[in-house]
Amino acid sequence: MAGYTQGSGRPNQWLRNLNAKIASVPMILTAVVIFLGGTIWTVVYSFTNSKLLPRLSFVGLDQYERLWAAPRWLVSVQNLAIYGIFSLIFSLVIGFVLAALMDQKIRFENTFRTIMLYPFALSFIVTGLVWQWLLNPEFGIQSVVRSLGWESFTFDPLYNANIVIYGILIAALWQSTGLVMCLMLAGLRGIDEDIWKAARVDGIPMWKTYIFVVIPMMRGVFITTLVIIASGIVKVYDLVVAQTSGGPGIASEVPAKYVYDYMFQAQNLGQGFAASTMMLITVAIIIVPWAYLEFGGGRKRV
Repeated sequence: MAGYTQGSGRPNQWLRNLNAKIASVPMILTAVVIFLGGTIWTVVYSFTNSKLLPRLSFVGLDQYERLWAAPRWLVSVQNLAIYGIFSLIFSLVIGFVLAALMDQKIRFENTFRTIMLYPFALSFIVTGLVWQWLLNPEFGIQSVVRSLGWESFTFDPLYNANIVIYGILIAALWQSTGLVMCLMLAGLRGIDEDIWKAARVDGIPMWKTYIFVVIPMMRGVFITTLVIIASGIVKVYDLVVAQTSGGPGIASEVPAKYVYDYMFQAQNLGQGFAASTMMLITVAIIIVPWAYLEFGGGRKRV
């Protein structure tokens, strides 16, 4: 009887949620054919000397050697590292602080939350053009402050090759911090009120409660926020184009712009594919160890 139950249970297990499994087939095919297939296609053609059109004329690692010998690519990688590190740090810190302040049941909370989230509704092109105007020394922030009497005040990051990436960072933080705040606020509202009461009874300072109790409990929210921010960092392109077009010179180049320029303007598909592959490898180096620790060997198996 036990064998019959065991044997008859297997088909039932496969037929369970059959409609949902059938409905997921198009999504699976799309992921396999378009995303996985496109990725493999890009990697394969990165080893060719494709120009205007892709062609299977393999040249080994020549495209990668040219890539890492190009000053423009090295500058773009350096800019992405600076932009990525500071964007992650400041987005999380500012977003969490704003969420903590908003969680104090302040008046007009809905109004403030809407104002803070509004920049995220704008496209990166609009954001870039707005901040290009604000950071213009002729009629932007610098001009306004000088008109108030501070004649020596200088604030023109988009025209200074040494700090231009920080001017782009300001615009990115202005747009994305509101979303981070809302995500953090949702996480804070999910914290049990008894935890706050217990902390107050024990005389624990509020900042210690946040750091040692609340933040560890919001691990899932932080992971989700990090994934959202990181995806925006890797593909940053339109904000740079709208503000500086990669200038002054090549001072604000980023990998995504490098790929676009070589594939659609320089008509050098092989070089663009090689740069795309390096971006993919960089993401994999970060994502794969995290995914393994999060879902694989990092957790104790029961």
